[in-house]
Amino acid sequence: MEFLKLDLQYFSGEKTEKATPKKRQDSRKKGQVAKSQDINTAVVLLAVFLVLLFGGKYFFDTLLYLFRHTYEQYIGMDITENNLQMLFLDILKELVYVLAPIMAIAMVAGVAANYMQFGFLFSTETIQPKLEKLDPIKGLKRIFSIRAIVELLKSILKISVVGVVTFSVLWARKDEILILGQKSVGAGLATIANLTVQMGLIACAALIILAALDYFYQKYDFEKNIRMSKQDIKDEYKNMEGDPLIKSKIKQRQREMAMRRMMQEVPNADVVITNPTHYAVALKYDENKLDAPYVVAKGVDYVAQKIKLIAKENEVIQVENRPLARALYSQTEIGDAIPEEFFKAVAEILAYVYRTKKKI
Repeated sequence: MEFLKLDLQYFSGEKTEKATPKKRQDSRKKGQVAKSQDINTAVVLLAVFLVLLFGGKYFFDTLLYLFRHTYEQYIGMDITENNLQMLFLDILKELVYVLAPIMAIAMVAGVAANYMQFGFLFSTETIQPKLEKLDPIKGLKRIFSIRAIVELLKSILKISVVGVVTFSVLWARKDEILILGQKSVGAGLATIANLTVQMGLIACAALIILAALDYFYQKYDFEKNIRMSKQDIKDEYKNMEGDPLIKSKIKQRQREMAMRRMMQEVPNADVVITNPTHYAVALKYDENKLDAPYVVAKGVDYVAQKIKLIAKENEVIQVENRPLARALYSQTEIGDAIPEEFFKAVAEILAYVYRTKKKI
């Protein structure tokens, strides 16, 4: 029997259940989401090579102007500290016109790649300094973990794919490469640029395929890491909804407080209408509070008997009216004015009560 109990405890602690929405939300707040860095790399490289493909003429003309302008303006000039600084700033400004569009496109592509994977997310949890990250034992475990081996294999695969793609493009255009020396400088540069862009685009296409596979792996690994045990789900439910035992005690305490408040109002009632054994409804009429008599206490069985006892101790008149007591109990709540259809019956009872009190 003890073995069976221990076995059940083991399985209840095993993380076999899918993560709950709250667990996913908490992980997201910590910056833990399913993402592939390879997708970011592939999308950014693809965007950069597409810019080079469609904006190649602009970049070529800008660089050509930079060299020509620099040559014409500064050739033969004596280089001093002042004009060297001016030369540097002038060249830097021209380079900004070349590099700024590429950097802007790369940044937008990086943001878009992240957004496609997990939407908008801002979290400082992952960049907060933690002393446990300095633990050498944990560091060694991370280095020699299964995940590290998988990352190593991925890196080897990516290098191999890029190498094969690059070699294939070069081999396919080897005839053009062999006659580069016979071409003019401009034609040679154009051929090299065309080769570079072609190799880049084909390599990016291959990397995107690998990145898509990596994303599915990262998603699987993420889902595996955030799995929960049955006990984790129970604990989460208790934290969200509260411990059932504590909740029941709170509700019981609330009922007891409501009961005490109700019983404290019975001495102030004008009349208690009874069944006489099962129902009791205490009524009070205060024209400054409501236009009609209202219920200050009601109950059945034990509560009804207690209301009647307190009413008797405080000389509150009790009137037996079985159908009226049942109807008032079922159709009204404490603090509610009585329904209009009971005005006449209750008015007659209150008139009787007031006459009796005057005689007393």
